Amino acid sequence: MGIQGMELFAIGVVIILFVAVLKQFGILEPMSLEDSSDSDLELSTVRHQPEGLEQLQAQTKFTKKELQSLYRGFKNECPSGLVDEETFKTIYSQFFPQGDATTYAHFLFNAFDLDRNGSIRFEDFVIGLSVLLRGSVTEKLNWAFNLYDINKDGYITKEEMLLIMKSIYDMMGRYTYPSVRDEAPSEHVEKFFQKMDRNRDGVVTIEEFIETCQKLSDDV
Repeated sequence: MGIQGMELFAIGVVIILFVAVLKQFGILEPMSLEDSSDSDLELSTVRHQPEGLEQLQAQTKFTKKELQSLYRGFKNECPSGLVDEETFKTIYSQFFPQGDATTYAHFLFNAFDLDRNGSIRFEDFVIGLSVLLRGSVTEKLNWAFNLYDINKDGYITKEEMLLIMKSIYDMMGRYTYPSVRDEAPSEHVEKFFQKMDRNRDGVVTIEEFIETCQKLSDDV
């Protein structure tokens, strides 16, 4: 893959792999447009009660009926109203049995766990989903930057990008065709940083990340 594939790694990998999770959750079934008998989210049996529909509707690009449908799917798979990291790892392992998906699932989980408490609430889930499925390119790139910024200090280092890249290769497995050389992740990271790190200070800022990805997209 050439340097033009950067945006695929920044956005596409996140979206495609996360869609697999949504299907496993039963959340990407066609959303019903029929009137729902629920006037609001059903809250009687859940440990975590999400914010009101109106507030979530204002924070996302989903309609009230879509949010109701999403919540029913979410609650069916997660009756407590919370998703833990082990659930993410289990789901990704099912989709990528030929590789080791645990590390990538860990990084993706942390990108959704906005308050860093070890669980994903419905609010975290649906806000991230709105960005990935209906956000602008800039919004998606902001979300992808957050994924790569593992320690959440506002910068991406080579080490962080390499950890994410290796986790993707590990998840895809060593039996992919054509086979991937062991040094391929490091080579890709070096190429990415040559393009992204404009001021050569050893880190990539959100501005550098977005500007470079958008420029490469325009050049393709």
